[in-house]
Amino acid sequence: MALFALQPMAFGAWLALIPYIKDTLSLEKADLALALLGMPVALIAVLQVASRIVARIGIRRTFIYLFPLQTLAVLLPFFATGQTSLFFALASLGAIVAFMEVALNTYAGRLEKEADVMIMSRCHGFWALGVTAGSFMVTMLFGLGPLVAVLAVCAVSAGVGIFAAMNLPKLAGQEDGPAPKPQKLRDMPRILFIIAAFMFLVTMVEGAMTDWAAVYLSERQGGAPEDAGIAVTVFAGFLAAGRFVGDYMKARLGARGVARLTVGLAIAGLGLATIPEGPVFLFAGFALSGLGVSIAFPLGVSAAAGLDDQHEAQNIATIAMIAMSSFLIGPPLIGFLAEWLTLRTALMLLVPGLGVAWILAGTLPAKRS
Repeated sequence: MALFALQPMAFGAWLALIPYIKDTLSLEKADLALALLGMPVALIAVLQVASRIVARIGIRRTFIYLFPLQTLAVLLPFFATGQTSLFFALASLGAIVAFMEVALNTYAGRLEKEADVMIMSRCHGFWALGVTAGSFMVTMLFGLGPLVAVLAVCAVSAGVGIFAAMNLPKLAGQEDGPAPKPQKLRDMPRILFIIAAFMFLVTMVEGAMTDWAAVYLSERQGGAPEDAGIAVTVFAGFLAAGRFVGDYMKARLGARGVARLTVGLAIAGLGLATIPEGPVFLFAGFALSGLGVSIAFPLGVSAAAGLDDQHEAQNIATIAMIAMSSFLIGPPLIGFLAEWLTLRTALMLLVPGLGVAWILAGTLPAKRS
């Protein structure tokens, strides 16, 4: 859980400073949308390769090697000179995050099966808490300069993260023997792709709100661009809160019940955030949206890990590749629609997809006895 919190702190620091980078590079929304594609493009492209390499070198060594590289990569956007260089800077960060995401989720999935417990949602709650902490810390330290603020956050993340990785308990079968032979596409369980479709639609909203919440708040309320990072803090904070209670709710309602409840909250949150009312409704919308998208990814990852004892990393990488491809579509689509219509209208157009996700949630398991 410490690793789940520490890994995304650097990512949270970057998210809070997107409006600052946008203004510094004088990018239009559509130009920023294309540049933001760099991270999900690289992350999705690298996931399958990452699953094989993580299985070969081991989860603990993955963290020890990658934390310092993540620190260097998250600083690259601040040296960008335009849209193209920003794209490749974010692509570097995305490739590194792919390895760490596979390692985190594979270990948590194995732990759930070995200990027969529900912990995936809480683990992802700590991940969201890490994003919240990173965005909050860099906003508070912005007066020292953006590079210094990000470097301070990354020093905490990488330093403590390496220590935690060195002390990560070894699970049965982990790092023992040869890596399993990768599955072919036709051999993968079909239910994996149905669950991935549900995750895709919900994570599209997560990606859109993550990348555009700060910009949307800056447009609606005005003020300095760096102060708009509080929108990411609120969204990610309530996303974390939803994940911390997700395992309890899953035990009470089943995966299907909690999925439909949270998707309904996401629909309500987008409604509140996009109605032309005051800041109370706006922040309530960010909060409910965070709660609403909180459970889908942990539910899907837990289900993927439980399908196979030999190919957890590949199953998780496959379902994450499909789900995270929504980050290729959601944020840039919002940017292009915002140029054509308005950012508020673009966010409203996410609601029909959530309606389909509510229906697909019926394929998830009901409450177990």
